[in-house]
Amino acid sequence: MSDAGVEILAPLGHPEEVEPGSTPNAQLPERADEAVPAGFPSPAQGYYSGPVDLNRHLINDPAATFIVRVSGDSMIGAGIFDGDEIIVDRSLEPHDGNVVIAVVDGELTVKRLRFEHGRVRLAPENPAYADIVLEELSELTVWGVVTRCLHRV
Repeated sequence: MSDAGVEILAPLGHPEEVEPGSTPNAQLPERADEAVPAGFPSPAQGYYSGPVDLNRHLINDPAATFIVRVSGDSMIGAGIFDGDEIIVDRSLEPHDGNVVIAVVDGELTVKRLRFEHGRVRLAPENPAYADIVLEELSELTVWGVVTRCLHRV
């Protein structure tokens, strides 16, 4: 087991910084007009309603939003697994209960932020790991707030 570290992949609001060989202007995924049942297949028709702009659904502030790859298993209870990519918005103010990217001893880590009795607790979502407790709020640096997890199925 390893603690959940992170690797910053790319800023989402800066297409000019996309890695060579990628296709930033590729065709957008298509969107269905109706929900698709997960049970018995429906003979319904007319699912197509045009392309979907995932940026519109996933990003509030493009200039401050990044994709970050997670390494480790300390956040599995929050549905964030080793190798997942998370969307992080640096423009959001962190609140109690948010999953955040925090700087601890000069390293980035993903944890749930808790404010308790004048202290800050960075809580893993895996009982195999201990909380990181900061006695003073001034010891905390939040790099960004996690807004989405991109998980392969």
